[in-house]
Amino acid sequence: MRRLFPVTDETAAQVSGGGPGEGESAAAGHEWSLAELAAAYAYPEPSEDGPGAWLRANMVATLDGAAQHDGRSQPISTPTDMRIFGTLRALADVVVVGAETVRQEGYRPARARAEFAASREAAGQGPAPVIAVVSARLDLDFSLPLFTSPLVPTLVLTGAAAPPDRIAAAEKAGAGVVIAGDGAGVDPVRAVRALAGLGHTRLLTEGGPRLLGQWVAAGVLDELCLTLAPMLTAGDAQRIAGGPSVAVPRRFVLASLLEEEGFLFSRYRRS
Repeated sequence: MRRLFPVTDETAAQVSGGGPGEGESAAAGHEWSLAELAAAYAYPEPSEDGPGAWLRANMVATLDGAAQHDGRSQPISTPTDMRIFGTLRALADVVVVGAETVRQEGYRPARARAEFAASREAAGQGPAPVIAVVSARLDLDFSLPLFTSPLVPTLVLTGAAAPPDRIAAAEKAGAGVVIAGDGAGVDPVRAVRALAGLGHTRLLTEGGPRLLGQWVAAGVLDELCLTLAPMLTAGDAQRIAGGPSVAVPRRFVLASLLEEEGFLFSRYRRS
């Protein structure tokens, strides 16, 4: 894998055919270590006037805009994309995901990674990120391992009008229920604040498209990590974000761009 942006002196030397320097690992076309990936995707450091909770999304799309193939993202992914996927999870306090994605992708509890144990402990994080499922009706199978045997308890984000019997079922399974909306749905702003109130400030969402569209519309998304797959699928697959459009397109700026075998791994931040 090689870095295309931002361009450093070492990157320029590699591209122009110059000899390797101290930054060779960031420029040369070889498999990056997990430590290098973690440094490349580090969350911003919190400060008094800087970011509190930081919400990033991680998605993959084809050249013609498909976020899935046959209802799943795996067919348009790559092993390097999955290594980045695992690194982003290892950096996060919590992974927020929509109920439909939990069902389609067969979500399981996040696992502890020995390679990140020391860095997570130093950052005051648990052994693995919390999975937080967004569901208005709580129409979830609470007998799944995601709820019954996670390393850290799973959260369920829902609205105040959620069926009481489903709330009880979630709590009986061991999940923590977080009310983040006055009606049947979840308010993205309240969800981010509620998670931050629980000490989860490094937020990661993996979709699906409907949930990501809600984050975008509410203006709470800070960063998008998008893998562009050199594939064409046609068909009517969803884009990475769905739902109603925003009144004015939201401008993001390119933070970094990596490449391997035609796959582009980009990071865009709120401008």
